[in-house]
Amino acid sequence: MVTDLTVPPGVILAGGRARRMGGLDKAFVALGGRPLIDHVIDRIGPQVSLLGISANGDPTRFNAERPVLPDTVDGFPGPLAGVLAAMDWAGELGSPWVVTVPTDTPFLPGTLVARLLDAQAASAAPIVLAETPDGLQPITGLWSAGLSGDLHATLTAGSFKVTDFTMAHGAVSVPFSERDFFNVNTPEDLARAEVMLAR
Repeated sequence: MVTDLTVPPGVILAGGRARRMGGLDKAFVALGGRPLIDHVIDRIGPQVSLLGISANGDPTRFNAERPVLPDTVDGFPGPLAGVLAAMDWAGELGSPWVVTVPTDTPFLPGTLVARLLDAQAASAAPIVLAETPDGLQPITGLWSAGLSGDLHATLTAGSFKVTDFTMAHGAVSVPFSERDFFNVNTPEDLARAEVMLAR
């Protein structure tokens, strides 16, 4: 990981289950003999100042070297709860920004954080998201930690849709290739990811 204080911390959103792969904890689905989350750590870790994991349940199942951030709102309101935990953690660290990525994207680009930061500097937007030809990647992005209060209010009001929140706060996007954000949701995806990894 980098140590430059101008580089934000990052958080892997690892709360999901692989319902189409037997209901396993998606972070621990094996790709190339290693858990998916290890591939994501390898990709995003060198790009951020500190790395945390957003997940509920027993934190000891993750590497103890990294903080595990449980949701701070009740009702399991989806990935935005993880984003909120990430914002709150960044605020505790004194960082005005935080990067989030999902645990099922093992081929994240090495330029992700730098390009998100460049787009934020050019646009002054409080949220910068990745986008591919397939569409917006709504939980892969750079978030202003200052939005924590707004996001908490949004979730407690019962609004859980990520794109509703990001659009309401003037999010901008940065284009990336489809391969960069290939995500593993099914056994077929996993088989394809094995081939991609072998290449």
